[in-house]
Amino acid sequence: MGKKTLFELLTNHKPSEKEIISGKPIKGVAEIKDPRFDRLAGMYKPRKEVRARIDIETLPKLEKDTIAQGEIFTDINELDAICHVVRVFKDDSVYHADGSVDPRRDIDSVNSELLLHDLIFVEKRMERLDQKIKQTKEDAAIKERELLSRLKAHLDKTLPLRLLSLSADERKLITSYPFVTLKDMVIVLNVSEGEIKETKFAGGLKAEFAPVRIEIMQVSAKVETEIAGLESDEEKREFMGSLGIEESAIDMLTRALTRALNLISFFTVGEDEVRQWLVRKGSSAPEAAGVIHSDLQKGFIRAEVMKYGDLVALGGEDKVKNAGKFYLKGKDYIVEDGDIINVRFSV
Repeated sequence: MGKKTLFELLTNHKPSEKEIISGKPIKGVAEIKDPRFDRLAGMYKPRKEVRARIDIETLPKLEKDTIAQGEIFTDINELDAICHVVRVFKDDSVYHADGSVDPRRDIDSVNSELLLHDLIFVEKRMERLDQKIKQTKEDAAIKERELLSRLKAHLDKTLPLRLLSLSADERKLITSYPFVTLKDMVIVLNVSEGEIKETKFAGGLKAEFAPVRIEIMQVSAKVETEIAGLESDEEKREFMGSLGIEESAIDMLTRALTRALNLISFFTVGEDEVRQWLVRKGSSAPEAAGVIHSDLQKGFIRAEVMKYGDLVALGGEDKVKNAGKFYLKGKDYIVEDGDIINVRFSV
């Protein structure tokens, strides 16, 4: 409950009636709201500001009908991470598909269906492999059967596959399979305005689900809608201040979704443009350069790197250089979240 509202707030896209009744995924693009970007834009006052973006899709609810049809699991498989919006607020005038508000039931229900989907797929695939091995004794089939046996044992413990340590070769072996529990997950608790400051339930879930790599966030879609409806930044600050809110939960949610996608941010800065880029965690400097443009990766020479914290603390690029905190990095450098990078290249 609140999924549609949060989707609209994140993407600034109000789905048409045609999109809603189609039963198909509704697609949108969300800008990442990062205070570091705002600070850099304030320092450089560029002619152009470009925030990083991620693609978002809203899917039909996991209910008996959609589960039976199976298409929703195909849709989930095509995504890189899952965000499950769970209703916590109580309001008799707002219908709940299951007849009552029970966030714990809803969380457990979805998690169980995702695990069950993967388990059924593994069991069916193992049956086919058993038949193949009887006929051919093929080494590749035997190897895959052994891997799937490991996956089944893991899923039987009601543990998502994302927790299982897999080698690069093993991941390659199952890359075409529709395993939904391989994906990281964010659960968004949609609370009422009066529950914004109540953190006991969310805190308990955070502690419980952290070991299975599920991030918990608390949002009031009603309050976020009111914030978005205010015209000026000053009005927004005053309204949030009256509720004891320092930052819009929608802004924090965009960053939580980025973490679930295993992405980090780096920045390029200057008077012409300040831009935030997203790259896979663990990427090298040439790979980050390739996010900007393929020519930069092909002709990569070096990366000139400043740390966001150093630039803000010292107040300018010259001061960073004078402090010996302006770094020249080669092809082996692994980009860190918040790096400010200028790429030197030759083509």
